[in-house]
Amino acid sequence: MTREALKQEVERFLEAYSLCPEGKAAAQAYLEAFGTEHEQEKAKALIQEIKEDIIGIDDLIAFAESEAGKAVFGEEGAKNTAAAAKEAKAKGEDTCICPACQSGKILLANEREIIG
Repeated sequence: MTREALKQEVERFLEAYSLCPEGKAAAQAYLEAFGTEHEQEKAKALIQEIKEDIIGIDDLIAFAESEAGKAVFGEEGAKNTAAAAKEAKAKGEDTCICPACQSGKILLANEREIIG
């Protein structure tokens, strides 16, 4: 990916409704440092945050089927999330299907380019 494409992916990551506050802070700090002498430092922090937050498809399924998942998604939302995750897994997906995890997966795949 080009640097500009990576920056745009970080912007998509930042806009994901499912992104946690720590992820938002790391993405925002990276974008503010983009093109400065602090970019590499903030890129490393962003990648570390993504690694800590991204979850696998099996973890999403387990969460959606749990009581905690029902509390977060609601009964119907949890059922729909689990079904969508199982369908994605059957098609080969290994990562949570939420926008933050999917964008994070792309960023992790391009870690070398981001960190520089």
